[in-house]
Amino acid sequence: MLIYFRVLGESFNFAINALKNNKLRTFLSLLGVTIGIFSIIAVLAAVDSLKREVTGSLSSLDESTMIITRMSFGPTEVPMWKREQFPDVSYEEYQTIKEIPEVAAVSYSLYMGQESLRYRGKQLSNVDIFPVTYEHYEIEALQIEEGRFFNAAESNSGANVMVIGADVAESLLENENPLGKEIRLYGRDFTVIGVLEKQGSNFLGPSNDNAVIIPTNIVRKIYGDNNRSIFPQIIVKPKEGVDEDELSAKLEHHLRLQRGIKPGDVSTFFINKLSGFADFIDDITGQLNFMGLIISGFSLLVGGFGIANIMFVSVKERTHIIGIQKSLGAKNKFILFQFLFEAVILAVIGGLVGLFFVWIASVIVSGFTGDFQFVLSAGNMLIGFLISTAIGLISGIIPAISAAQLDPVEAIRTGM
Repeated sequence: MLIYFRVLGESFNFAINALKNNKLRTFLSLLGVTIGIFSIIAVLAAVDSLKREVTGSLSSLDESTMIITRMSFGPTEVPMWKREQFPDVSYEEYQTIKEIPEVAAVSYSLYMGQESLRYRGKQLSNVDIFPVTYEHYEIEALQIEEGRFFNAAESNSGANVMVIGADVAESLLENENPLGKEIRLYGRDFTVIGVLEKQGSNFLGPSNDNAVIIPTNIVRKIYGDNNRSIFPQIIVKPKEGVDEDELSAKLEHHLRLQRGIKPGDVSTFFINKLSGFADFIDDITGQLNFMGLIISGFSLLVGGFGIANIMFVSVKERTHIIGIQKSLGAKNKFILFQFLFEAVILAVIGGLVGLFFVWIASVIVSGFTGDFQFVLSAGNMLIGFLISTAIGLISGIIPAISAAQLDPVEAIRTGM
């Protein structure tokens, strides 16, 4: 074991000397490894960070959740002009879906866009308005910091109550206790009954921090049920253990019967599965990873040839030393490991420089993007280290074998 540590130490010294004595040649040769490792790990880190943001945005909803709307969240064979003629999902459909035994909870929500809030002469613009039914609290697993969420009676009657996000409370009410305050929206006074916990950014859409949640039925009273500028959706949470495909088929059959759609006619609604969206994200990130690896592989190939070139030159320059080592009893494997370790050390140095640049890039990108965090994980760093080691082994094996097979007499004569 000690002899291998000795070989490792000598190889490290030879590698450092190669860097010092042939700076330009070594720099150009290792540049390929550095760029290759930078490219691969940067792609992996970017995709992992993107996936982490998407997963975090979806974490409040169970992956088995289904969203029923007149629009599809993914590719569909139904043309756009036909989809635009589909009727919106209705409040009555939401009520009937609640009766299906396999359903744990159902929420009826509306997409309203942004509005302005007023409180004692102060106005807050561009606030996201989320009209939902009371079940939404359970489906999205909302966290209340102060107060409570509206109950079934308030939801069904369309009471003038609201739950506000953390940023809304801070910006509009400042240091006042928000509970019980009257905030004006849609020309009416709403009583604040709850404040949501700070959520942070949401990669897939608006954050609850800058949102106001109100009962759906108050909006239905104001705008009615036939306003196409409002986008209704029914969110269905299946009971635990229920087969998603079976429930999806049951929901489709139920709604087709309720809408009187004839057999053979296309359904005038879409059941969008959150699990399908998660699979879609996994597929996209997988393709991005694959494409990044292919592109970065060319840089690593160039870097590998560069290290192989350094090692062949190193073998030629140290032929005389190899002959002396062999004449003093050094075995072939000692010579082999000596050059192999040197190739690995050179590759790892290039890889570490590449990882350092990825880390610098992650700090810069995270600083510019704000809430989006570009994270260089320990797993990706390990991948970079292993790839560097593999490049060193592959690039150095042939030069190392050629050095180990040198005849000591010829080697000494050649070096003289």
